[in-house]
Amino acid sequence: MARAGTKKRPFYHIVVADSRAPRDGRFIERLGYFNPLLPKDKTERLKFDLEKTKAWMAKGAQPSDRIMRFLDAAGIMKRPKRNNPEKAIPRKERKAKEEAAKAAAGGAAAGVAPAAAPAAADAAPAS
Repeated sequence: MARAGTKKRPFYHIVVADSRAPRDGRFIERLGYFNPLLPKDKTERLKFDLEKTKAWMAKGAQPSDRIMRFLDAAGIMKRPKRNNPEKAIPRKERKAKEEAAKAAAGGAAAGVAPAAAPAAADAAPAS
């Protein structure tokens, strides 16, 4: 998707582009457009050529996340479900949980390390 429109008024062109090209730069073919400012029930919000999209995907083109949503809604491609249960937890609670996990891992590692050290010390003088 190549962004067009003015400041604070986004409008996107759905394009086929090389992955090395800049986001709003050079593209191979324009397939449609997306206007996120319009309500979701309006048909003018999204328009793109499904036949050309299928043809490009057959050639190996990879859709972006947003385009994958559009294709899933159109019934062309199935979008894999994402699961991030950590996202709903507030940041302070996540940090506290991570620190507790590190402390538990550090305590367990500290208990194992001294036991391994004497064994190595015993092996060194025997050589």
